[in-house]
Amino acid sequence: MPPRLPLLALLAGLALATPAQAGQEMRAGGKLVLTDGVSSVEGAAGGGLATWALIGGNETRDGIGGSAHVTYVPLADYSLTSYGAAIGIMDRVELSYTRQVFDTHEVGAALGLGKGFTFDQDVLGAKLRLLGDAVYDQDSWLPQVSVGAQYKHANRGTIIHAVGGAHDSGTDFFVSATKILLGQSLVLDGTVRATKANQFGLLGFGGDRHDSYSAQFEGSAAVLLTRKLAVGGEARTKPDNLGFAREDAAWDAFAAYAVTKNVSLTAAYVDLGSIATVKGQRGAFLSLQTSF
Repeated sequence: MPPRLPLLALLAGLALATPAQAGQEMRAGGKLVLTDGVSSVEGAAGGGLATWALIGGNETRDGIGGSAHVTYVPLADYSLTSYGAAIGIMDRVELSYTRQVFDTHEVGAALGLGKGFTFDQDVLGAKLRLLGDAVYDQDSWLPQVSVGAQYKHANRGTIIHAVGGAHDSGTDFFVSATKILLGQSLVLDGTVRATKANQFGLLGFGGDRHDSYSAQFEGSAAVLLTRKLAVGGEARTKPDNLGFAREDAAWDAFAAYAVTKNVSLTAAYVDLGSIATVKGQRGAFLSLQTSF
């Protein structure tokens, strides 16, 4: 065993293997712990805010895996709850579904909507890995690259149109590149998303200021500190389509802990900026995920 065993390899109790041994591990099924990411706010494998090129579930190229999650994001004046599931097929295709519930709490009453008024959204996602392997291509700088789409439908079409939203449903398109550097125990990701979504789609798509696709960026960086613990941060830009309310970029600082190979917990401090004219929407991001 080499004296500097990369921490990421330790996640599964593995020393760095030869190519043949790595191939045997892949054929045996079962990814290294945490290398399928966690469920993002829209349900795809990634970080809390960002979608990554990784395919969800624990299975590698010879199997079908999956994951399920529940996430709660309590902010200063609002809260977001999401729950859903994803299927990973042969580490090549990911299909996901997430239900989001955005609670306005006291702000709903102030806006004349009613205390605890909610905006709900369904998100259907598909992701395809085009090239590269984030874990096993350690002899190349080529990242894992995936493309995908997320169809989103918000349930409050009448209100969305009243505040200037152009549509109550829309489709995001994205391309993601993710690289895991074993020697540095480092995970890096960059994603470009073509979207019209207002506040991730909860306030519709397009608006009175803009009703065209714009390219937005999502970036993540994480360091694996122990066999089971990763810490890092993310940033995500968003469109600013609605005249009545400015929309800010979002960022977080997170820690993901693998309780077991099949269960992980993610906690983060998240800043979503201004939401529907209410500034300073900061708080926690708490997520439980199970995978197989």
